[in-house]
Amino acid sequence: MDDEITILVADDHPILLKGLIQELKSYNYKVLGGAENGARALDLIIEWHPTIAILDVEMPYLTGIEVIQKSREKELPTEFIILTSHKEKGLILQTKELGILGYLLKEEPFVEVHRCIQKVVRGTAYYSKVFNDILSNEIVPELEKIKFLTPSERTILRMVGKGMSSKEIGETLSISFRTVEKHRANIISKLDLPSHIDALSVWIKEHNHLLNKI
Repeated sequence: MDDEITILVADDHPILLKGLIQELKSYNYKVLGGAENGARALDLIIEWHPTIAILDVEMPYLTGIEVIQKSREKELPTEFIILTSHKEKGLILQTKELGILGYLLKEEPFVEVHRCIQKVVRGTAYYSKVFNDILSNEIVPELEKIKFLTPSERTILRMVGKGMSSKEIGETLSISFRTVEKHRANIISKLDLPSHIDALSVWIKEHNHLLNKI
């Protein structure tokens, strides 16, 4: 029964917080309370152990992601739903890595929140379609390409990501400039990038969130 599902809501916008709580109650969910910052949300999660905590990402003191990380460190039983306006690839990837089951856009109708809750309490992930599209069409394909990079190519890609020139990379790794350039050419080929000189820099700027996966 929905009234057996206990929920905590956290959002630093009072009107949004109040509206979401009212909508949840109209669906007969048992709302334990609301929090207007991440630190308060964490305190309440520790105290109440709600079935689900619905969190905004950007909040004072602690972000929604930080609240989840700290909750996981304490091995709390609460499952989490992120309700946000953010669509950044890095955040979506981080959400997947943390095993967060729900990720919704604030612009979604409330029925999507209800559907998400019903999935999450059963241990099933539920993401807004736009997030699934970004994950499937933009993040996963790049991760698959990265798998084909050799250890040396991965090292050089990380160094390029730090803004190092081929000369600096060569000096650091004690290899020739020509060897570095050959590795760069191989990386560009494996990532299926255009051959122009800035292609790798452009890729890094767009996919910086993937560098810690290399």
